[in-house]
Amino acid sequence: MGKFLPLAVFVVLAWFLYDGLGRDTKKIPSPLIGKTFPSLEMEDFQTGDKFQLKNRLKDKVSLVNVWASWCVTCRAEHKMLKYIAKNSSLQMVGVNYKDTKKEGERFLRILGNPYDFIVFDEQGKLGLELGVYATPETFIVDKKGVIQFKQIGEITSQIWQQEMLPLINKLQK
Repeated sequence: MGKFLPLAVFVVLAWFLYDGLGRDTKKIPSPLIGKTFPSLEMEDFQTGDKFQLKNRLKDKVSLVNVWASWCVTCRAEHKMLKYIAKNSSLQMVGVNYKDTKKEGERFLRILGNPYDFIVFDEQGKLGLELGVYATPETFIVDKKGVIQFKQIGEITSQIWQQEMLPLINKLQK
């Protein structure tokens, strides 16, 4: 029995390692799905005015995209966001996360601005409430201000067509 114990421990550890590494971290369910979008006073990126974000998310289906100028994946995703803004009736909300206004403005000046408005989250307060641990992260919020979907990582054409667009069409009815 004693000589099989190390083998048994190895097999158990190997199984847990295999199981853990085989999971798609982008498919981790968010505890925020079905919950109201966090109610925080935020700063408008362009004007500096303070506002209650939840009030701007009512009565419209919104795509809330958390991004930063220092995020390489955000840069890659930006073309898709411009496509979505041009080809949908969604309210496009940007959350400039743990960034500087100067760098965020430069990012948008070079790549274009797909957003209807942008929240400036310099300290990451909103990101913390949303459970953001990496950028980009994107949320679909329904007309009542309830989070219906969370995408961790880049929105690809496939994710947009197969997962997000069908949900958005359903929510806009």
